[in-house]
Amino acid sequence: MFLDRSEAGQKLAKRLMGFKEGKPIILALPRGGVPVATEVAAALQAPLDLLLVRKIGAPHHAELAVAAVADGEKPRLVVNRDVVDSLKVDDDYLRAAAQRELAEIERRRQRYDIGQPHPDVKGRIVIVVDDGIATGATAKAALTLLRAAEPKSIILAIPVAASTTLEEFKGLADRIVCLETPPDFYAVGAHYREFPQVSDEQVIKLLKSIAPSA
Repeated sequence: MFLDRSEAGQKLAKRLMGFKEGKPIILALPRGGVPVATEVAAALQAPLDLLLVRKIGAPHHAELAVAAVADGEKPRLVVNRDVVDSLKVDDDYLRAAAQRELAEIERRRQRYDIGQPHPDVKGRIVIVVDDGIATGATAKAALTLLRAAEPKSIILAIPVAASTTLEEFKGLADRIVCLETPPDFYAVGAHYREFPQVSDEQVIKLLKSIAPSA
């Protein structure tokens, strides 16, 4: 169990130090992944940016991911087909939910803009960081979008994840670095002593803490 996201990020950074010489770019999945990624970026002296993705929850059960949408030149929808089929979620629901989440992504993009250029990931080593993975729908959408940008390699780095879910990422990431895969995985927050919601203000503050000086 981790004390909080910062401690998890410090421990994760130690496992990622071998990538430092490759001058990687760190991409955080907001909002929970940002405190973790900040520690990684600071330790590896690497630029930090956001990969804006939103989960689509099941009808009447928002925490259960049925899909996720990632923004970009061509927005991408990644569907958790097993869950969609078992709950009989229809396409109209997915389309409407995707549009709502894309609007939220745009709101966050404008809110998080701190006036720094976004690093170009093409041909670069990219480390994608989150605070943990349960169903993996959000991270799958993120990696699918990222692969289209032609990075040299993608490393998925997380403090904790369900081992069965990680198996599904082997074709999406070139390497996976995960500190803990507990046999009884209920939720990401169950593996942290302190797991508060991360606010927009905290995200902006953390991005500024890593931004290069003018």
